[in-house]
Amino acid sequence: MPTISMFLGILIKMNWKDTGQHNTPHFHAFYGEHEAVFGFDGEIIAGSFPRRQSVFVKAWALIHEGRVGRKLETRRKQRSDIQNRPPEIGGKA
Repeated sequence: MPTISMFLGILIKMNWKDTGQHNTPHFHAFYGEHEAVFGFDGEIIAGSFPRRQSVFVKAWALIHEGRVGRKLETRRKQRSDIQNRPPEIGGKA
């Protein structure tokens, strides 16, 4: 899972490939031995995170919500277009 941001010892990671396992757009945050899954609204979906660092992650999420969400939707659309494209038969003449 690629790291998309690092600040104050916190790593923000996001898997751009939609595997269909999660319905809610989210990212993973790591701090020392702590790991949590956050929604784009900055709320913890799963895991545990120190309170002080959670505040920083929530602020990061609110600042970047629109940009990361748009990028995720673009990737999903591109992936859908490729999967729905009919196979090409033959070569160029």
